[in-house]
Amino acid sequence: MSKVISIQEAVNLIPDNARVMFGGFLGCGTPETMISALIDSEVTGIHLIANDTATPDIGVGRLVVAGKLNEITVSHIGTNPITGQLMNEGKLAVNLVPQGTLAEAIRAKGAGLGGFLTPTGVGTIVAENKQTFQVDDKSYLLEPPIGAEVAVIRAYKADKAGNLVYEKSARNQNPLMAMAGNIVIAEVDEVVEVGELDPECVITPSVFVNYIVEAQHG
Repeated sequence: MSKVISIQEAVNLIPDNARVMFGGFLGCGTPETMISALIDSEVTGIHLIANDTATPDIGVGRLVVAGKLNEITVSHIGTNPITGQLMNEGKLAVNLVPQGTLAEAIRAKGAGLGGFLTPTGVGTIVAENKQTFQVDDKSYLLEPPIGAEVAVIRAYKADKAGNLVYEKSARNQNPLMAMAGNIVIAEVDEVVEVGELDPECVITPSVFVNYIVEAQHG
């Protein structure tokens, strides 16, 4: 059965105040069509989980500018001055997580783990309110897994069953997020029939993908 749905049907799967992951790194590998549709929708109060907030006119940065978010969990915000402005005005809650820790926390959720130990952040503000463990005389923080109600990811190509192929560095955290969302929506450039993809090129198997939407260009 084909998993392809319309952009509007995909947006309807995202409720107000949902935790939503978006793939991408500074706009590379970001589901821009879905972001545009969300901006045009009435959905609000989103808790965004992403690598960063890109720039005001690119990627998830556009959601920041549109006022669609009430909280974000990201690794940095420095490329988007609007994010910092809203944070300082008390209009946007910002949770900063070291980039490697964020990626591993998402991976841990997809793997069904209860958390993981990392030395990153020991002795810093990152360690506040977190458990510390000693292993072989070295200190580690216990980091919880990070998941979301919906993960909106970007791939290059999909078959109708939902197997995904990515394009070079646009892959970034998309495969990890595909494993960590309760509902996974993949935005792709091209949809082909089942059997047309080279199995050796498939990075995200169809079992992780609930729905597919086609990107709109221009």
